[in-house]
Amino acid sequence: EAKDDLTAFAAFPARHWKKIQSTNPLERINREAERRTDVVQVFPNDDALLRLATAVLFELHDEWIAFPRRYLPEGSMDQIYPSEL
Repeated sequence: EAKDDLTAFAAFPARHWKKIQSTNPLERINREAERRTDVVQVFPNDDALLRLATAVLFELHDEWIAFPRRYLPEGSMDQIYPSEL
């Protein structure tokens, strides 16, 4: 029953497969959030934890915007989403 879900990556160009299967970006976010929470150790309430997690995500987003690196090549993305003329 899960065949379509497990093979969904095959709809993308073959050069994307390894990146799609990788969890490296997610692991980096988790490591950064863990590093920050280890410094605080005890949060006074749930909102404080949410503010810190949000700040970490905003910082990582800003880093991706300031230093634009493509995780997936732009040219090969055109194969998936061709320009409509």
